[in-house]
Amino acid sequence: MWNDKKSLILSKVCVVIFMVLVLACMVFAPNMVGRLIGLSSQAAASGRLVFLITIYVGAAPAAGLLICLYVLLHRIGAGLVFVTENTTCLRWISWCCFAGAVIALVSGIYYLPWVAVGIAAAFMGLVVRVVKNVVAKAVSLQDDADFTI
Repeated sequence: MWNDKKSLILSKVCVVIFMVLVLACMVFAPNMVGRLIGLSSQAAASGRLVFLITIYVGAAPAAGLLICLYVLLHRIGAGLVFVTENTTCLRWISWCCFAGAVIALVSGIYYLPWVAVGIAAAFMGLVVRVVKNVVAKAVSLQDDADFTI
C-alpha cells in the first residue's frame, strides 16, 4: 500500500534523478546546442556561445534548488515539518526559481522560447513563495502551541 514514507522516498529519488539530469545537461550542452542550432534558424543566428552561457549560468540556481529540495525532504522524513529551517529552504527554493526566471527572461532577448521558460520559472517561484508563507505561519502557530500550557 502507498504511504507517506514511500512518497518521500519517491520524491527523493526524483530529486536525485533531476540532479543527474542537470549534470548530464552541463556535460552534453555543447552537443545539444549544436543540434538546436542545426534545427532552428533563430538559434543559428544567435550562436552557440550565448546558449552555452545560459545553460551553464542557469545550472547554478537549478542545482541550488535541488539541493534545498533534498534537504527539505530529508527533514520532513525525519519528522521535522513545521520548523524554521524548512521555511528557509522554501525561501531559497523560491529565490532559485526567480534567479532561473531572470536568466531565462534575459536569454529571451536572443531566443524567444526562453521567455516561456522564464515565465514558468517565475510562476513556480511565486507558488513556492506562497507555500513558504503558509509554512511560516504554521511554524508560528506550532511555536505558540508548544508554549501553551
